[in-house]
Amino acid sequence: MYSLHCHSLLSDGVLIPSEVAVRYSALGYKVIAITDHADYSNIDTVINGILKFTKHWEKDTKIIKVLPGIELTHLPPKQFKPLAKYARSKGIKVIVGHGETLVEPVIKGTNRACLEADIDILAHPGLITDEDVKLAKKKGIFLEITARKGHCDSNLHVVERALKFGAKLILDIDSHDPENIVPKEQLISVAEQAGLTQKEIEGIYRNVASFLKKRC
Repeated sequence: MYSLHCHSLLSDGVLIPSEVAVRYSALGYKVIAITDHADYSNIDTVINGILKFTKHWEKDTKIIKVLPGIELTHLPPKQFKPLAKYARSKGIKVIVGHGETLVEPVIKGTNRACLEADIDILAHPGLITDEDVKLAKKKGIFLEITARKGHCDSNLHVVERALKFGAKLILDIDSHDPENIVPKEQLISVAEQAGLTQKEIEGIYRNVASFLKKRC
């Protein structure tokens, strides 16, 4: 079990990273990525905080693997590429792009800018275009199916387009507080409501497992 889109109080979450990790572990998760929101104003603070945490966490406990991540959020489109490159150079293993969700005023063209950068996951991409889905497939970037309220409104659209063009999907929680951290069964229910079959869900988990082998 994994969740590669989690927030802590390094940005707008309410828990310190260690409590995020322990709460996920208690529900049987084996790997998470803490991916706090960042732009030019706080990217060094977020990167330094999560790298310091993961370094010491791995020395002290093996209850759950925690990957250092970041979510590049509400950037002018031209900033995604340099900031993704910077985060990767500093040792960030999971880079999420904050996509064009239907419930926030995201700058038009953000999905494409994220996909053209060195990201791993395009989060809640809203009514993503066919052209952008094709680009996600070409670059091997995951399109997110999310359990987060509001962001999940476009799950069905994302699933339909991804399946049509063969893009990879990922199931994520996008947790910010304890109430968001849900069992695997609830996450799978979100996937089923978006139109995915059990076989397709199993395929998603295999793809993510392959990705994690490279990152862990």
